[in-house]
Amino acid sequence: MTTPEWAAEVVVDAALARRLVGGQFPAFADAPLELLSEGWDNTVWRSGGWVFRFPRREVVVPGLRREIAVLPGLELPLAVPRPELIGEPAHGFPFPWFGARFLPGREPLGLGAAQRDRLGRPLGEFLRALHAHHPGQGLPVDPIGRGDMAKRVPMLREWLAELGEPAPEDILAAALELPPPARGGLAHGDLHLRHLLVDKAGAPTAVIDWIDVCVGDPGIDLPLYWCLLTPAARDDFRAAYPVTDDQLLRGRVLALFLCAILARYARAEGFPALEAEALAGIRRSA
Repeated sequence: MTTPEWAAEVVVDAALARRLVGGQFPAFADAPLELLSEGWDNTVWRSGGWVFRFPRREVVVPGLRREIAVLPGLELPLAVPRPELIGEPAHGFPFPWFGARFLPGREPLGLGAAQRDRLGRPLGEFLRALHAHHPGQGLPVDPIGRGDMAKRVPMLREWLAELGEPAPEDILAAALELPPPARGGLAHGDLHLRHLLVDKAGAPTAVIDWIDVCVGDPGIDLPLYWCLLTPAARDDFRAAYPVTDDQLLRGRVLALFLCAILARYARAEGFPALEAEALAGIRRSA
């Protein structure tokens, strides 16, 4: 059986999390601890008003270090994590990790049309502000090639076929004709359905998981424009943040790409609500 791409190299169970957190930050030695989430890149444990993020694989450690460096300096319309408690590798765990204040909210799964109608302007304002930030020194330029359509399109065709979803060949053919992506400014780099948080009414509250923060073409941050927003919300988004047709096309392919990844992951791991939202996102984006 093939090991899935998201398999952990190091599993941070409750005993290890407690030993790491309590050992390096004694104020948490006897604090309650609960598993908040496990994703591709991190295992997240919550203790009261704090969350602790532990890398699951060595390949994400450079990204975690970039999060620690970049996130404290961001001033944006939506909340972002602020690494405050910086954990060091210890016996049984070879990677750095960090603690940040808990950001309330939930993933935007199963929202109604009226709720999605209202997301366009705040998402546009958030991305306009993010992309206007000076990226500073040391950030790589799109290090995993999110904006590289020659790389993404063949992978997308394969994954859509695996899911039984038709490939929108007109969109993919047009994407392959795009010029190379612009260098751009600061980008989240992985802005998909699991990385936007909303409140009980469906209003956006926070953007999380910045492990792929980089310098990049604005288009790499536009997947939610396609896979989450209604047509009316897309109009509101563009009123708040004018983007080019090329950027939108690049974001459209990435919306399909990331939703296909999420659908495969959710199907394999047994997350039906995420699978349903990701499949709906593919159809909205196509």
